[in-house]
Amino acid sequence: MHHSASATRRPLPRLGDAARFAAWAFTPFQHMAARDLYGLLATRAFTTDGLYLNLGYWKTARTIDEACAALVALVAEAAGMGPADDVVDVGFGFADQDMLWMDRFAPRHITGLNVTPIQVRLARQRVKRRGMADRITLIEGSATAMPLPDACCDIVTAVECAFHFHTREDFLAEAFRVLRPGGRLVLADVIRAAPKPDGFRRRIQDFTWSQFAQKFSVPTANADQRVPYAAKLQATGFEMADVAAIGEHVFPGWHRALGEDSALFARLPLAGRLPYRFLLNIDARTVYGAFDYVLATARKPTREG
Repeated sequence: MHHSASATRRPLPRLGDAARFAAWAFTPFQHMAARDLYGLLATRAFTTDGLYLNLGYWKTARTIDEACAALVALVAEAAGMGPADDVVDVGFGFADQDMLWMDRFAPRHITGLNVTPIQVRLARQRVKRRGMADRITLIEGSATAMPLPDACCDIVTAVECAFHFHTREDFLAEAFRVLRPGGRLVLADVIRAAPKPDGFRRRIQDFTWSQFAQKFSVPTANADQRVPYAAKLQATGFEMADVAAIGEHVFPGWHRALGEDSALFARLPLAGRLPYRFLLNIDARTVYGAFDYVLATARKPTREG
């Protein structure tokens, strides 16, 4: 999960990186903006090849590298990405997804937006080394105030980051603005799961979500479930809005991989490994019971006539 606009938080005191991360992880009221969190993580990525930070799409994948690539390929396929398309990718991480899209789908141009300076800087270097700098432009900029003109692209994407945006609704308005008539929006996103039927499980669900929201800088306004999410797309002006649950192909595979792949587990920050050792013994449906993982798609009307 990664990288884009979020609410402003009080900065952490100047400590060493390990101490700052531990303070964030283990201090109940210590918060960190998404920009600062991903800056602190730096290049600590999940994959062996590249610097992916998504949880992966595990429908057929067996390794984290395959799963991360499969998720971003799924987004491109859902968008119908191809050579005629100008793409705006919000929250691009280290641009692994943009380089994969250019290799496999060959869009005309990709413009990436990201608020984490270290990610922008390193991603530009990586894109240049791949000889793609003329086709991929990476900008430090906000998802909710895009430094882009109206109707400048055919596709807007955001892979596992829109939950950070302050707010998702403001991001949707910006996406609608920069899309050309008939343009497509595709988001891989984490949202709240439907409430559990009994009181105890619902309280666990509520607690888990609140902890996630506090630690990962998720605004209260972004606690959407599938139906309200689709309603926000429609209220923004999008048509053909669909919010499809794909969590069964995300969370169990990620959870299983952490238990089976010691190298992947070791790539988690120490402050994340400590509590997750306990969670590995619990079923993924329980661990991730507060969450739904969705592929949200919509289209801007053509508006002819």
